[in-house]
Amino acid sequence: MKLLLVLKKFRAKIGLLLAMIVLASCNAIKKVNEDELLLTKNTVYADGQKTNSEAIKGLIAQKPNSTLLGYPLRLNLYNLAKDNPDSLYQDWLTRKEGRQKRLNSFLSEKQVKRLGESFVVRGYSNLFKRIGEPPAVIDSLRTNKTIERLKGYYGSKGYFNNSASYNIVPLKKKKRAEINYNVTLGEPYMIDSITKTIASKDLDSIYQNKLNEVLIKQDSQFDLETFTKERQRLTNLFRNSGIYNFQESSISYDISRDTSITGNDQKMDIQLNIKNLLNSNDSLPSKDYEVNRFEKIKIFSDYQFADDVNALDSVSYKDYTIYFKDKLKYKPKALTDAIFFEKDSIYRDLDYVNTNRQITNLNTFKYPSIRFDENNENALLVANVFLAPRPKYSLDTSLELSRSNIQQIGSAFSVSVITRNVFGGAETLSVSARGSVGLLDEPTNDEDFTSEIGGDINLTFPRIWFPFNTEKIIPYYMLPQTRLSAGTNFQKNLGLDRQTVNTVLSYNWSPTNFTKNTLELINIEFVRNTDPEDYFRVYNNTYDNLDGIADRYDGYLDPNDPFDNGSQFPSLDNAFITSEGSENPSLIIPNRKRDSLNGTRDFITGILNGTLPANNDTIRLVTSIEERRVRLTQNNLIFASNFTFQKNNREDINDNNFYQYRVRVESAGNLLSAFSNIIPFETKDGQRLVYGVPYSQYLKTDFDYIRHWRAGNQQVLAFHGFVGLALPYGNADNIPFVRSYFGGGANDNRAWNVYSLGPGRTQSLNDFNEANFKLAFNLEYRFPIVGDVKGALFADAGNIWNVFDNVEDEEATFNGFNSLADIALGTGFGLRYDFTYFVIRLDMGLKTHDPSLRGSKRWFRDYNFGKAVYNIGINYPF
Repeated sequence: MKLLLVLKKFRAKIGLLLAMIVLASCNAIKKVNEDELLLTKNTVYADGQKTNSEAIKGLIAQKPNSTLLGYPLRLNLYNLAKDNPDSLYQDWLTRKEGRQKRLNSFLSEKQVKRLGESFVVRGYSNLFKRIGEPPAVIDSLRTNKTIERLKGYYGSKGYFNNSASYNIVPLKKKKRAEINYNVTLGEPYMIDSITKTIASKDLDSIYQNKLNEVLIKQDSQFDLETFTKERQRLTNLFRNSGIYNFQESSISYDISRDTSITGNDQKMDIQLNIKNLLNSNDSLPSKDYEVNRFEKIKIFSDYQFADDVNALDSVSYKDYTIYFKDKLKYKPKALTDAIFFEKDSIYRDLDYVNTNRQITNLNTFKYPSIRFDENNENALLVANVFLAPRPKYSLDTSLELSRSNIQQIGSAFSVSVITRNVFGGAETLSVSARGSVGLLDEPTNDEDFTSEIGGDINLTFPRIWFPFNTEKIIPYYMLPQTRLSAGTNFQKNLGLDRQTVNTVLSYNWSPTNFTKNTLELINIEFVRNTDPEDYFRVYNNTYDNLDGIADRYDGYLDPNDPFDNGSQFPSLDNAFITSEGSENPSLIIPNRKRDSLNGTRDFITGILNGTLPANNDTIRLVTSIEERRVRLTQNNLIFASNFTFQKNNREDINDNNFYQYRVRVESAGNLLSAFSNIIPFETKDGQRLVYGVPYSQYLKTDFDYIRHWRAGNQQVLAFHGFVGLALPYGNADNIPFVRSYFGGGANDNRAWNVYSLGPGRTQSLNDFNEANFKLAFNLEYRFPIVGDVKGALFADAGNIWNVFDNVEDEEATFNGFNSLADIALGTGFGLRYDFTYFVIRLDMGLKTHDPSLRGSKRWFRDYNFGKAVYNIGINYPF
């Protein structure tokens, strides 16, 4: 019986152990024939030196089987598949006399036959073959193909006389071997002289003006890649210098050696040839490339493919001609500001790209079509810009279902109405409404549901909306936008019930494809807690701490009277109530239905004003609880401005070797403080009030950094670092809850639940732990497992602290470098399923170093599956 109980208790671990034993016992060479060798490693040596270049590794035609942390999982899955499941089934069926007959009588002959085709017999083998990987048996054809690739690669680097060979090195393990590729480079070829032949005078003039940028230089080693880059450079140079129709195929190189010189001559003579434009009609002579200038720029608004251009009306604006049908719906300036071609200016590819980007940025037209007509006699161009409008109005709706640790189930609905070209300047107006309702896990105030309703109005201008002209500082090629928004949100029965009103005036622009600037000139947020008396009912941990302190005063009460009005201390009258089944009275939490019973309120007042006897530790704890209650229940007025700079050098979604960072600086309350000598603000307890609410004043800055390294085939090492500090001053001694930092969660330290980490080495006494200083560092190794299933090993470190605010608890405050010992460390494993456009992930975090514990107990105290924290997220955390 005891054995059964033990097996039941540890069945998950036993099952995992058995699965590991089965996989570990798999024979990797099970399907490798006697005359074959399993490839385990490739090594390339160039003149005896081992090379680990990714470019070289990519040339190897045959690679070893993939591994998961050194274990060939996919190979062993493949080996689990049966080679001939049909014959094995038939052998089993006929092995015992009468088996087939009995099955035929029980299932019918047809069903017995189909059983052999079922997943049980054949399907699992096909599955293992599909997700597995056949053994990488050394193939001489692929090996020789690799030799040819290596010779070609090093030949492109100037080692024309290189030679390559390989040797197979059998290993001690049965039927396994490595391959060593050996390349003898020889002497490289060097560039001796460079000459040029350029047929077009205009091209020759442009080339001469940029001689200092030439990539191919005398006395440098020959490298075919350099020649490719030089052709691209010249093409970009010519097409951005007026040659709109230049073709890269017009560039060629002649390479020769002086054979009259005896001996081993490694010198090469290079001649650059740039031919004229070939005519599409072979019977006509080629045409000189010429610098093209714009004679006219035509803009076709509201253009449809079937429209007759000759039937359109037109209007001239500056040097542009705008064509329209019936009525021009757009302000001419809004259209011409998006066009970077100018009359009498030369053609530039850069202007072509910027025109496409800015028209798309208007969010009023579909991707534009641009066509050029050329006057062959004088090289003048006519630019035709065709603009197809998006619908004037559009409607977006969404419905979501959710589940959280607060709600058993929740649903949310949102609807947005988008209106384009509101004022004729390609402005976009969006009016949205949203609502949600959820069934609470733990009902509060006898209510089972939570609800939220809100709405927003957003108006976007495709330019900088400012009293002064900013075009010289932020030109249109930077895709400037201005956003003016206002919104409100009502939240009921979740937290303290809250109403939020927010107004934002922001600007954003992108100087390059990799950088973005955002300036929120005005960001006003008003937060009103509509049910502050519910504080101790919502923040249960804080209430338990206060009630635990109150238990010390049980001696002053009559335990037989749940409402002991004859208490020794009047401040405890009507403060306690005894719950059913409990002998210990609990502090009453006041609410709307029981305003006369001020349990928690009276107890805190009694401790702080000295009515109740208390030592210094008790006073300190109750003071801390009261300060937090006041801060989280008070209304907030945040009048802020902030600036954010972002840079991301990632080329595309497949680029796994990049970095990005974000720097953000926010200042709040300074404008109101500047007017304090002019405006007679109301004051209370030394704080200036706006309509009875103290305004927040602080300086906040964040630095967020992400770096990815490609660690191999589909393997990535990702790092994330974050440093944030918010300093209150002037009219405030703390940071508003909505602007503070927290630790834990799916995108932070995954070994702790959201808001449960810190601050400092405190034991997460509060329900929502937050502070004004944060450090966070994450390292994650990502690797493929099977197909679209990926894996990750991660380590998350960091914590939050209070610094330079009204919190005095040394365990929660940052006190110099010694406080770095309180950094929490979580490690774990994650699974991801890649849907191409998004990723679903499941992460399991284990507390490796818990700063809330003491001494050696901090390390690996709760490092087990039972204490693991599981997080579900969409896309990668960083």
